[in-house]
Amino acid sequence: MPMMTLGTFVFSLPTLAYQQLQRSNEWRHAASERVHARPAHQYVGPGEETIELSGTVAKELTAGEPSLNTLRDLAEDGQPLPLVDGRGYVYGAFVIKGISETQTLFFKDGAARGLEFSLSLVRVDETVLQKAAG
Repeated sequence: MPMMTLGTFVFSLPTLAYQQLQRSNEWRHAASERVHARPAHQYVGPGEETIELSGTVAKELTAGEPSLNTLRDLAEDGQPLPLVDGRGYVYGAFVIKGISETQTLFFKDGAARGLEFSLSLVRVDETVLQKAAG
């Protein structure tokens, strides 16, 4: 069963399982300066929404490096991708903003036994996703 999908990429135990999901939302408020008073604020809409996925995987149990390379290829395409969790909740359209990887516990040949990763996603408007599909 998938934990989450980002476009065609499936986060799961055999591919890349994350241990932490951090979600952040912002809302925009424009400020207008006033004389002898605090600035007036007006709500102008939603701001950035970001999701950070991170985890540690053992190479004996999962395809960590190839999975990260697949995600790098998706990031290189620059296309917005639907993000859906395993329960069917649709987060919206996201692009990959960054991927971080740390390899640890090395074998004699230099191959890493452990792999820590972090994936940064940022939400884009759904209209962008609809234009990309159509």
